Amino acid sequence: MRTRSFRELVYFGGGLGLIASVYAAAEVHDASLSKACSFNGVVSCNLILESGKTTVLGIPDWSFGVAGFALILVVGALAEWYRRDPRVTYALLAVTSLGVALAAYLLYVEVFEIGGICPVCATAYFFGVVAWCGAVGLARKAYRRAHRTPSGTPEPG
Repeated sequence: MRTRSFRELVYFGGGLGLIASVYAAAEVHDASLSKACSFNGVVSCNLILESGKTTVLGIPDWSFGVAGFALILVVGALAEWYRRDPRVTYALLAVTSLGVALAAYLLYVEVFEIGGICPVCATAYFFGVVAWCGAVGLARKAYRRAHRTPSGTPEPG
């Protein structure tokens, strides 16, 4: 894939993940929104919201999503601006990896501790993985670029 395609994945995942996270935040403040995405006893935003398990270290889950996806977009833009500095691309990979790890934990809590799944949260988790895939591609390209010899061939070894 081209570098541009990986950047587009980061922006696509980050942007739509941010929208899903903002919607999740709105659900907390407007109960009618959480009822709109509650389909049954298992696939239910309401079930998750009423579980009492929607915070990590006292911080609401949605705030991690809003802040995390905003950070992905900012660091993604910096990685594009500073294309020749692989450290920024690696920082993007670190941010997205941390987000995917947190999403995996939150998904575990939803499915195994609460016994349900929030479609809005699952959408945000999915777009976090999309952004992470883009960051992995960018990091691989940055690594290859940094480890080329002056003749343009990869270093042996």
